[in-house]
Amino acid sequence: MRTVSVPLHLINLQNDGFHLLVEIVVFNEKVFAVLDTGASRTVLDQSLMKRHLNDLVQNSETQAATIFSSATTIHGIIPVLKIGSLKLKNYEAVAIDLQSVSETYLQLGHPEIHGIIGGDILMKYHAKIDYKSKILRLYV
Repeated sequence: MRTVSVPLHLINLQNDGFHLLVEIVVFNEKVFAVLDTGASRTVLDQSLMKRHLNDLVQNSETQAATIFSSATTIHGIIPVLKIGSLKLKNYEAVAIDLQSVSETYLQLGHPEIHGIIGGDILMKYHAKIDYKSKILRLYV
């Protein structure tokens, strides 16, 4: 079993808590995603998906619940989603509108958010989060 170690960015939310950010690569763009152990599924921002994919399907029956929202989703296939050296090919992505989340992060002086890494990926790759060393370990 191979270990993929990915650096995490710990951000302080106005001394009222912390979030972990991880850099991912999607559509050959480096972007930040929130690491959310409470999210059932990984989601990307709708605007990012709409900019790069033509074959999107809107689904009013599928809900994507995260700490940020519960919203109607769109679906599409991402050719490659990279988290560190882990490459997920033809990833069946779910997208929701993350604009308000991203704007809030920017107002607080943090990077723009384009996704949320959730339980589907964290569970499949037996994720271990090390807060002391700020490392996400995934096992392939």
